[in-house]
Amino acid sequence: MTPSYSLSSIREITPLSKEDCFYIADRQKTEFTYPIHSHSEFELNFIAHAAGVKRIVGDAIEVIGEYDLVLITGEDLEHVWEQHECRSQQIREITIQFSSELFFANLIAKNQFCTIRKMLEKARKGIAFPMDAVMKTYRLLDSLSGKQGFYAVLDFLTILYELSLFCSDARTLASSSFAKVSVRSDSRRVQKVQEYINAHYEEEIRLNELADLIKMTPVAFSRFFKLRTGEGLMDYVIAIRLGHATRLLVDSTMSISEICYACGFNNISNFNRIFKKRKGCSPKEFRENYWKKKLVV
Repeated sequence: MTPSYSLSSIREITPLSKEDCFYIADRQKTEFTYPIHSHSEFELNFIAHAAGVKRIVGDAIEVIGEYDLVLITGEDLEHVWEQHECRSQQIREITIQFSSELFFANLIAKNQFCTIRKMLEKARKGIAFPMDAVMKTYRLLDSLSGKQGFYAVLDFLTILYELSLFCSDARTLASSSFAKVSVRSDSRRVQKVQEYINAHYEEEIRLNELADLIKMTPVAFSRFFKLRTGEGLMDYVIAIRLGHATRLLVDSTMSISEICYACGFNNISNFNRIFKKRKGCSPKEFRENYWKKKLVV
């Protein structure tokens, strides 16, 4: 795998050819050395015996356990697995890369591919599968690298289908604003509110104004929004603002103070406190970690 990059991004040139449905690499390793990167291909990554490795997908930073299974379909979504506190000498990593063109439009739209379609959409922000999904698909993943031809494709499609049945239990990783993914509710009223927040996140957002927007009382609107989105209004607004802030920390040379106010936070102390609580590190540490991973190959 050959990285090609500038200061702002590392773009991986993957080995997947236009003539193949997917590319698979099955590695035994003792450390992770590849820098943070992105690529247009979709990627399913399975890691075993790697407790203590730090996984970065977009603005989501987590230390993984013994097993990790992640699907990423966002073509600009940066990701990396770094050594961190892992001491294992028996790490196994299975990486499967495949093109969005594997499912031509008419096929992915068919009812039989409904769950896979929803999974691929959700994975634009990266998703981490629960252990039940790992146990269900491990045998197929284990044997796939030794197969070729038509039946290998059938096994790969089976893996995707089996994983899609766990999609509702898979955790979304990156924030929508960092991953540049539009979040659209099934409710038109919630869509209207989301569009307003996305357009005005830099400004002060008042509960009364949002309630008026969809002709509801503030109390009724708060309950309605949480019921439809699964999170409180201010938690939602903060997540949107933090997503934009982390993107600016990664892609711009703006100062942390400038980013704070540009993303709608009213003071730097509040911004630092919320950022550390949600991301597990300070904005300064987040930026330094990202830039270090981009510059070291």
